[in-house]
Amino acid sequence: MHFLKTTFAIGALCVAAALPTLAQDATALPNGTFVDEFGTSFEFSLCGEDNTDLCGVLTNLEGASATPENLAFVGKKVMQAEQVAPGEWKGSLTAGGISAEATVTQVSEDTIEIQGCRAAILCQTLAYSRA
Repeated sequence: MHFLKTTFAIGALCVAAALPTLAQDATALPNGTFVDEFGTSFEFSLCGEDNTDLCGVLTNLEGASATPENLAFVGKKVMQAEQVAPGEWKGSLTAGGISAEATVTQVSEDTIEIQGCRAAILCQTLAYSRA
């Protein structure tokens, strides 16, 4: 009986370890334009030496964030993040003198969430949908 429990536990661990890899297939690449509920958008693409980093170019800025200072960054790469797991990247988001640590998670083929944190305690998460 102990042998069966051990075999089942090992099998369950193997399946759990394989699931993130199976979930991240070629159709779920983060390349493309993603827009938040306010109309702000990013063009995401894989980048870096091994093409696993995630780069983000700010393509449109709407709402209260659309100040003249921030609008100067439209069309520029403002984010580069290193892949830390399938569908997850950590790096920084920088525009002007403001920088935030960012965690980008691709939660589905058409949805990306960005959590930005300043001073490690002031965090906000926004969802972006594929345009």
